[in-house]
Amino acid sequence: MAKMFITLKIMPESPDADFVALRNEIKKIAEKHSGELLDRDSYEPVAFGLKALKVIIYIDESKGSEEISEEVGALEGVSSSSVIDMRRAVG
Repeated sequence: MAKMFITLKIMPESPDADFVALRNEIKKIAEKHSGELLDRDSYEPVAFGLKALKVIIYIDESKGSEEISEEVGALEGVSSSSVIDMRRAVG
């Protein structure tokens, strides 16, 4: 099976979100699905101090992306999670 990179955009419920704790929970979800959370996080300013967290997960494409996005969206302190990019890994 081929591997792919999934980029998730995570909107926290509050500008005071603990991104370190959130990232640790996302890492656990990625590992549960035999994936790997890459160290390429980025933050996108939204409004009034609120920032969205963007993370990249490297995973087998047979695992899919929607289930991971739903699990991340269900985490405490997360308002929403969506897949904004999927790319097949080449090489």
